[in-house]
Amino acid sequence: MRGLAKVERSSGAMEFVERQKPEPGAGEVLVEVDYAGLCGSDAGIYEFESAFERMELPTVIGHEYAGRVVEVGDGVTEFGVGDRVVERPIRGCGECYQCRIGEENVCQDAVITGVDHDGAYERFIAVPERALHPIPDDVEQRHAAVAEPTSIAARAVIENSRVGAGDRVLVEGPGPIGLLTAQVAAAQGGTVVVSGVGQDADYRLPLAEELGFETVNVADDDTEARRERHTDGVGYDVVFDTTGHPSGLTTAVDEVRKGGQIVLVGQTGETSMPYSPLVRAEIDLQCSYASMYEDFERSFRLIRDGDVDCETFVDTRFSLLEADEAFETFIEGGTCKPVFDISELA
Repeated sequence: MRGLAKVERSSGAMEFVERQKPEPGAGEVLVEVDYAGLCGSDAGIYEFESAFERMELPTVIGHEYAGRVVEVGDGVTEFGVGDRVVERPIRGCGECYQCRIGEENVCQDAVITGVDHDGAYERFIAVPERALHPIPDDVEQRHAAVAEPTSIAARAVIENSRVGAGDRVLVEGPGPIGLLTAQVAAAQGGTVVVSGVGQDADYRLPLAEELGFETVNVADDDTEARRERHTDGVGYDVVFDTTGHPSGLTTAVDEVRKGGQIVLVGQTGETSMPYSPLVRAEIDLQCSYASMYEDFERSFRLIRDGDVDCETFVDTRFSLLEADEAFETFIEGGTCKPVFDISELA
């Protein structure tokens, strides 16, 4: 079978490679992949950012997907042939301190699908049953492929933020996690504004508006005047930084109210700023990383109930057979959540 793999330690360098169809071992199931999404980390692999130096190449990428069980290995008890599933792609070791206290998302020895081993941009993948999550009957397969990034947003908002009814919320960054975070925050009762930069003006900010949010283009708009109008001059109660850019945190400090909360979701690298103002304003700085079982449960409920509008959010314009177009368009801000039909690889 063919899989789309990162083959060189340079930007681009994605090629189809031949793989043997895997056989499920003990405790594993074989999943036939139907749909797989393109994530910001996949784009990071495409550009080969430093965080992915540990990859052994070639590696088939992709970790956001929905599929069906076609074979089960010895000892599998929770899933059977025909079951529809997604994967929780950060696989904890189950033995370290964090795993033992229920913090598998920050496991000391976690491995990530599509990074540390072959992922979902191929027709079949063998997965430990403990890493699988069932898809509810009332969630369609293409929408289920968005459950993993939705679970990240659900954790950021529901588990790690204090957004509640009537709170004024700013989401920095109209990328996939940003627009999912905005939708979850709105479902929690927040009044949400989404901000972006110049390259977001053509697709991502209009998509945010189509999803029902007021937007701010920080390259063109008077952000101080917008903050004054949206918050009566007080500042936002909660600011989510989903930008993945060093400027995101410093901008969040300008936007949040005294006594408010900043939730860091994007991985920004290094940034320099004075921290005394945060202390004097008693600003709560909270990090949020990945997701766990309950976050997936919440994500499916949000999708099922329409709080996350997958029909508007998902972009089906692209083919995995011409993946460079999808990746380049994503990096340039011309799409937000491409989802590939993996059956094209048959």
